[in-house]
Formats: sequence, C-alpha cells, structure tokens
Amino acid sequence: KGWFRFQRLYDVARSVLRVEDDVRRLVREAAEDDVRDGGCWLELQVDPSGYAGIFGGITAFTELVLDAVAEASRETGLGMAVVIAANRTRHPLDARTLARLAAQYAGRGVVGFGLSNDERRGVTAEFAPAFRLAERAGLLLAPHGGELLGAASARHCVRDLHADRLGHGVRIVEDPAVLDEVAERGVALEVCPVSNVSLGVYPELAAVPVRRLIDAGVTVALGADDPLLFGSRLAAQYDAVRAAHGFTDAELAELARMSLRASRAPSDVVAAGLAGIDAWLATYS
Repeated sequence: KGWFRFQRLYDVARSVLRVEDDVRRLVREAAEDDVRDGGCWLELQVDPSGYAGIFGGITAFTELVLDAVAEASRETGLGMAVVIAANRTRHPLDARTLARLAAQYAGRGVVGFGLSNDERRGVTAEFAPAFRLAERAGLLLAPHGGELLGAASARHCVRDLHADRLGHGVRIVEDPAVLDEVAERGVALEVCPVSNVSLGVYPELAAVPVRRLIDAGVTVALGADDPLLFGSRLAAQYDAVRAAHGFTDAELAELARMSLRASRAPSDVVAAGLAGIDAWLATYS
C-alpha cells in the first residue's frame, strides 16, 4: 500500500510538472508570436481561479505565470505583463479574492484587473467592490463590455467599474450618448475585429465600426483576443482593418500608437515603440 501511494503521488507530481511546462510553453509562444508580428509590449490576461485546483491555489498559479512571463520576456526581448481577470460566471466574492491577489502583485508583474467571459452573465454593478480594491492598488481596470450586449453594458462598466479600458466595447456606437461619454472619459477600447465576426456580433469585417469609433474620438487598441480560439494573431487584425476599412499606413500607425498609449507599458518601452512606429511609417509609406 505504501508503494502504491508513493507511485500515485509520483504520477501526480509528473502530471503537474508537465502542465507547468505547458504553461511556460504557451507564454513563450505567445511572446514569440507577438515578436514576429512586430509587437513590443504584451499584456496577458489570466484568470487564476480556473487553474487553482491543478497548481495548489491561485497564488501558486499566479507566481508560475509571472515567472513564465519574466522568462519569456528575457528570451524574446518583448516587454510583458499580466492582467488578472475575474470571471463573470463566478460569484462576485470570487472577484474580490482575485482583486486582492492582483493588488498583492501590483508592481511585480501584474498591471491590471479585468472581468472576462460572457457579459450576459452576472450583474456588472455587483463586481464594483472588487474593482474598487484594484483601483486603490493603482491597477489598470479592464472589464469586458459592449460586445455581446449593447451600449448599456459598456456604460455600466465605465460608471460602475470605473473602466480605463473596455474589452471590445464596439457596440457603444449604438448609443451616441455612450459613445460620447467613452470618448470624453478617454476610455480605450480593446478592439478585436476577427473575434467580433467569429462570435456573430457582426456579419463581416467591414461591419465592425472601427472607423466610426476613431472618428468619434475614441482610443482604439487593436488586439488579438484569443489567438488559439479565433485563429488570428495581432498582425492579422491590422491586415483586417486595412482590407475591410481601407486604412492607410498613416492610419494604421496611429492605431499602433493608440495601443501603446492605452497600455501599462513602462515609459521607455512606449518611447521605443513609438519611435519604431515612426521608423516603419517613414520606410514603408
């Protein structure tokens, strides 16, 4: 019996180590993909609660991810950080636990706090206490909203959660008052056209209102959302905007600048990135 228990523990340990290797590989490959696409800064959004049972708790998993991020950043030269996200399908008290975790690691690799998953689930205002905790820690506040639900969803994220950035938010164009409010508050939108079409929010790339958002004065940060799920990396989002909306090189360069300015990248990374964008524009336009 003693040998059997030892063997079971040994097998479990080997399994956990293999999963840890998978986490490190995923983080490294995400960094490598962004480098190939010309990126200079990557913010990975992670929900530790989904992995707590495998890694011995949310703290252990967070430390694994942060170590993997630091390792991948050293190996690839890409600036990287983590946004810890709560899940709308879980209880708001779980979100408060994750907000405290994010605050604990603020300045140590964690730069933001988000709220992910289907925005049709949960009541946005009930997650406000968690976002207040993150706000007091100086973290970027980046909940999802204004995609599967309309403009009112985005308004709740802005007013109730004090969002600095909105995951998607494209449907704010359906309400001019919300559109104006988002622009006036300087809330950035993480726009991912390919995933908007994949999820059926819009029938085609040309229908995603990227130009309308920019013309209204909204900061638009193009992102890849989930490349493994939607099959499209960062550069493909720029290609999609060029093809579907006729964006010029100068307009694409400004999109890249807005993405950097809406990030929590250190000032030297932002400066280097902006210089790189200017150099690209001077060379290829």
